[in-house]
Amino acid sequence: MNKNMLVLAYLGDAIYETYIRKYLIDTGIVKVNKLQSESIKYVSAKSQAEFLKTMIENNYLKEDELKIVITARNHKNNHKPKNCDIITYKYATGLEALIGYLYYNDDFKRIDEIMSLVVKLKNESQV
Repeated sequence: MNKNMLVLAYLGDAIYETYIRKYLIDTGIVKVNKLQSESIKYVSAKSQAEFLKTMIENNYLKEDELKIVITARNHKNNHKPKNCDIITYKYATGLEALIGYLYYNDDFKRIDEIMSLVVKLKNESQV
């Protein structure tokens, strides 16, 4: 596949956030303000970067997935993040690009596996 990494990250960002929103709604939270404050714990660049680093450290990603992450993380980008440093932002972009890549290739099972791991990591470590 020859897609721009930032385009994949753009798509992955939407898929990732939708998954987290559904997960939080399924937990029984009904107040929008509470949903928003809880979702930030999963969707912030800092949290996404930590989730991805843990996956990499534990060899959770397949070879092609790691290649996507590294390519996206190293992609030249003129965007200056507002709420984090550039390294954290690039790791978050890597995770989002991976989700976008998987979605684009209709690998919904793997997205579910990765997102389930994200939720598990969040619940275990309070990232």
